Amino acid sequence: MTEQQPYELVQRFAHFELRRYPAYVVAEIQVTTTFDRAGNAAFRPLFNYISGSNNARQKLAMTAPVIQEPGPSQKLAMTAPVLQSGPLPGSDGTADFVVAFVLPAGVTAESAPVPVNSQVQIRTVPGSLTAALRFSGSGSETAFERRNEGLQAALVLAGLTAMGPPRFARFDPPFKPWFLRRNEVLQDVRESPPTSGEPGP
Repeated sequence: MTEQQPYELVQRFAHFELRRYPAYVVAEIQVTTTFDRAGNAAFRPLFNYISGSNNARQKLAMTAPVIQEPGPSQKLAMTAPVLQSGPLPGSDGTADFVVAFVLPAGVTAESAPVPVNSQVQIRTVPGSLTAALRFSGSGSETAFERRNEGLQAALVLAGLTAMGPPRFARFDPPFKPWFLRRNEVLQDVRESPPTSGEPGP
């Protein structure tokens, strides 16, 4: 069974969960393509890396989810990646995306083997307070945008402030029937300071 990225459930709302993610490490690659093709375009070099295409010839466990976010050239804050509907794509419908494999818990940026493919980068992602909206079915751009609109509206109603653009997470391999696939929209939110009279953390 695929290892799942760990998190702490902070609170369950009607339409989303509020989670606390500890810092984690990813292997990522930037691709220029359409939203719907980004995952496939990035999969092979990332899978090769965890399969031993690294300086230690070390195999790493596959950890879910696979995360898709906007590329640096889109001029979006990288502290909380993936709004694919952000900057306008090129005339051919393509844009820059970063697709990342989450590395197993316990792996640090220093201990992770160095990729043979220089396009694959290792990066530490800081811990965050994150709203997560889970949905099943197609992981298309249209499905993501629809769920993201719902999540953003729910955050406003809950009095939470979004920080940076959302990320899109896929949990299942491409061969799993589309209607059984698990997807999530992940949106980092601002840490709210304790109100007067409430104890601090």
